Amino acid sequence: MTTPAAQPPLAADATETIETTEPLVSPQRLRDALGRFATGVTIITCLDPEFGRVGLTANSFNALSLDPPLVLWSLRQQSAQLPAFARAEHFVVNVLAGDQLALSRRFASRRDDKFDEGDWLPGEGGAPVLAGCAAVFECETFSRQDAGDHVLFIGHVLALAQTALPPLVYHAGHYHGLGGAL
Repeated sequence: MTTPAAQPPLAADATETIETTEPLVSPQRLRDALGRFATGVTIITCLDPEFGRVGLTANSFNALSLDPPLVLWSLRQQSAQLPAFARAEHFVVNVLAGDQLALSRRFASRRDDKFDEGDWLPGEGGAPVLAGCAAVFECETFSRQDAGDHVLFIGHVLALAQTALPPLVYHAGHYHGLGGAL
């Protein structure tokens, strides 16, 4: 049984503490807090010898190193696509543009015909590259690392492309467009 814990104020001007019976770092509280961090939205793809083109929507993408050029993303251990990405020698991170919301939702679904929409070309290792993205990173799998309930995929960037299109943004459980510069 968890005992109530007082949390320290988050800001200098906060005047009350919050009483809670939840653990300070429960999975749901962590998820909610991480949702406050705005991210881009990607479709990550690979070519599997057994299943063909595989893809999924992810916002767990990040830069890792400029020299050598490395990026990373993570996938739940429970994902049905994990075996394909674990076998893949190459993957592509397609950073979605603001007008690609429908494709994001399509690739976040369990449907089998995900690649029936969008203009796709084969990239490094045959991994699908989506036209019209804000950016594309074609990668060779550099390493995989189990990390809690996810697997981290680190990719060595072999090729990239970028456009001036504004990216699709995800924040607090909702899609957003990118506002003007501050």
